[in-house]
Amino acid sequence: MKTITKLALVIAVATSAATGALAQDSATGAFKAAGMDMMKKMDTVPYTGNPDVDFRTHMIPHHEGAIAVAKVALQYAKDAETKRLAQSIIDAQEKEVAGMEAWLKKHGH
Repeated sequence: MKTITKLALVIAVATSAATGALAQDSATGAFKAAGMDMMKKMDTVPYTGNPDVDFRTHMIPHHEGAIAVAKVALQYAKDAETKRLAQSIIDAQEKEVAGMEAWLKKHGH
């Protein structure tokens, strides 16, 4: 193999590996950011002393965090089953958030 061909092959392999590593680092950063945002939002919700209200007001940011994590999976995952699961989580959690918000509104919160 000529030197120039070997060099091109090495560059192609290195570029491919670097691109994969960069995507993995980006995904990890996005997962961490989503988790940290969820924890911050959960910690800032005040407690009312009403367990029906407190349950919902603390579950909403938890569910929103799950939605954010699932969106990261949709963006970076390669496996079709992972993507289907992520979309299923988004669909279910969005409905649950809407239901909890509707209940809170109905009950004056």
